[in-house]
Amino acid sequence: MNIPCTWFGTSGHVVKRNSTAVALTLVFAGACCVPPSAAQGATPTAPAPNPRQQEAHIGDVLATAPPLAKLSPALTTAAIDKAVRLVGDWQLDHSEKYFGRDWTFAALYAGYMTAASALPDQRFQSAMLRMGEKFDWQLNPVGPNDDAPANDQAVGQTYLDLYQIYEQRKMMLPTKETLDAQRKVPDVPGKPVWWWCDALFMGPATWADLYRATGNRAYLDTMDREFWITSNLLYRPQEKLYSRDATYLNARSKNGQLIFWSRGNGWVMAGIARTLDAMPKDYPSRPKYVEQFRQMASRIATLQGADGLWRTDLLDPDAYPAPEVSGSAFYVYALAWGINHGILDSATYLPVVKKGWKGLLDHVYQDGRLGAIQSVNSEPGVVPPTSSYVYGVGGFLMAGGELHRLAERSAHH
Repeated sequence: MNIPCTWFGTSGHVVKRNSTAVALTLVFAGACCVPPSAAQGATPTAPAPNPRQQEAHIGDVLATAPPLAKLSPALTTAAIDKAVRLVGDWQLDHSEKYFGRDWTFAALYAGYMTAASALPDQRFQSAMLRMGEKFDWQLNPVGPNDDAPANDQAVGQTYLDLYQIYEQRKMMLPTKETLDAQRKVPDVPGKPVWWWCDALFMGPATWADLYRATGNRAYLDTMDREFWITSNLLYRPQEKLYSRDATYLNARSKNGQLIFWSRGNGWVMAGIARTLDAMPKDYPSRPKYVEQFRQMASRIATLQGADGLWRTDLLDPDAYPAPEVSGSAFYVYALAWGINHGILDSATYLPVVKKGWKGLLDHVYQDGRLGAIQSVNSEPGVVPPTSSYVYGVGGFLMAGGELHRLAERSAHH
């Protein structure tokens, strides 16, 4: 998920922040994001919820769990498509009338477009076309104090995907105008545009998709510059993982390990995959993205749980032992994508993908509801089994769509 300028308590963690991390946060997130208690080294407390992050109908938690579905984990197109349609249809029936343009729904739309293309599924594609028309292809409105533009631009990925299909200029023009305006704003040293790791899903692929739509490499160049500013701040090469933002650079869990949030790293891996999808093979820095993707994949594979899923605190799974679907779905998607594109070795990663997909299916309910999705957050936490949110469904649909392609490839060999 993504909550800019919001602080949460650290239940379950012993958090150690040093003065450098706090100073960085003050510089690039704005002093409003750091309460006085944090600057003094105390545990931060949660402010009133940001209404823009509490949009109704993005998800809920049921008091009583319904029966689970009995879905086959076989990696055949028939078995995969059955699961994807069950979950996708349920979510569409329950949420289309509430569709919005923020990052939560943008991730869901990315899932629908992936599944629509791979299966294919005309119902999903038609729903996305209706969504774009509903909003007249405009991005999410930016608030007066919004320091997280990637969140509001993420829906542009779906608009630009539809533009590739229908070639109607109106589908891409508002996104182009917004990003053109952003390109004119000079960088501020010490103040990254994408200051939280989740932004590497929301932002870069939108810019890369706009390059694909226009052929103008200036969009790639802007994306590339901003991506590596963020990576240089938050990527920990020795751990092969991303800290969520600068306040977590030295935050540690009960077991003494650095805190690495599962969904945050899932956002990054899925975001790199989607960015590479739109990046030409001859782009000069493409090998750097591929290398970081491989590094993260190698580490994530070692952290998979026995049930196939990952825990919200990657290096302290006992802190929150419940499995979590959204981060896990993004990993399954990214690893399957890596295999399909020859970036990851199939013999090494296919067993991880198979185990992960089975784990995801174990949290699909009979009616198609997908559970065990962590609520809107920015760090590890408790995950009730019936917790369901649209962005996690988006990750599941992305995983299913990529697995469909993997199954097709396997059937042809």
